[in-house]
Amino acid sequence: MTSCQCQGLEMLFNEKEARAKLKDYRANGPAKTTRILLDGLKAQGVRDLTLLDIGGGIGAIPHELLNSGAASARNVDASSAYIRAAKEESVRQGHAERSVFQHGNFVDLAPDIATVDVVTLDRVICCYDDMQTLVALSAERARKYYGLVFPKDSWWMRLFHPLLNFGLLIERNPMRTFIHATAAVDALLAEKGLKRIFQRNTILWQVMVYARV
Repeated sequence: MTSCQCQGLEMLFNEKEARAKLKDYRANGPAKTTRILLDGLKAQGVRDLTLLDIGGGIGAIPHELLNSGAASARNVDASSAYIRAAKEESVRQGHAERSVFQHGNFVDLAPDIATVDVVTLDRVICCYDDMQTLVALSAERARKYYGLVFPKDSWWMRLFHPLLNFGLLIERNPMRTFIHATAAVDALLAEKGLKRIFQRNTILWQVMVYARV
């Protein structure tokens, strides 16, 4: 991730945004696509498994999976405000002793991050300017399951997408978002020994779970 992209993520996912997301999570639970991903993972069984959640925001996935019996969770996020919110919520839910938090770019941190049973990236690769490296390094750390939520590779998303980046440009935010081809993501994960076992789509998003072959 370029320094500009990192700076943009901090600007977009700031303290105000983190507090709003945390308030919404406490009132309504995980967002719709996050719930779908959680359902796909829980169907495989998560008790006693270890988790790495990349770009996890306020930590909805770790909180929910720990509540479902997961053994431990590591949350890596490029937003310092989200890390603070996730830590706060882990204390509130009694997960602090089973949780680890790291602020930074996962690709930079990856050499020092051990493999786990489950790796998740919920709406993350669309915010990353080097999808191939991010997916490859994160997939290598998944011993059992790998979960993804990312934009549908559809004509209407490709039509809408430039407007989103134009809005960031107007706001003078150097961050940019990306639409990645589903086939390209599938191919990368297949190279890493992962096979898709679950998929559900919404109008804008696709939710996938892969298993280690």
